[in-house]
Amino acid sequence: MTPQVFVAVGGMPASGKSTVAALLAPALGLPLLAKDTIKHGLMDALGDPIEIERSRELGRAAVYAMLAVAAANTGAVLDSTWYPYAEPLLRALPSPVVQVRCRCSVEVARRRHRARMPTRRTGDLQAIRPDDELWSDVHRTPLAVGPVVDVDTERSVDAETLAADVLAWLG
Repeated sequence: MTPQVFVAVGGMPASGKSTVAALLAPALGLPLLAKDTIKHGLMDALGDPIEIERSRELGRAAVYAMLAVAAANTGAVLDSTWYPYAEPLLRALPSPVVQVRCRCSVEVARRRHRARMPTRRTGDLQAIRPDDELWSDVHRTPLAVGPVVDVDTERSVDAETLAADVLAWLG
């Protein structure tokens, strides 16, 4: 039976969010909704931004769209870099929310970030984002929504164990 739960996978950029979310969704039998996929669709329709603020606007729009789609369902794995503006939207979802926080050292995240730069879409503007945006404490602090499962992404993640940890919070 597919659980009725929303799993908000978050963490700082290059902490392994998308990898963990992609492993966790099938382990839980839930659909995966990813902010970056939606943002890239918006960029396909509207064009790649050339300014950081426009990229941020598209990112926020993608989160709002993702959570609107989620709200029409009873569960999903939600992949995003979460900011406090999303808290009321997550609280309004029709099923419980469990956060999965991907954690690694800033040094590991920076190394991963540099390594993936050649494969990132130009409109993401990752190469010109300031360090205080990329490695901010906001990314390491869980939102005030539901229980939190911490995942050390400097090691391989076992999807079945993580899925069991998430389900344990549902009682």
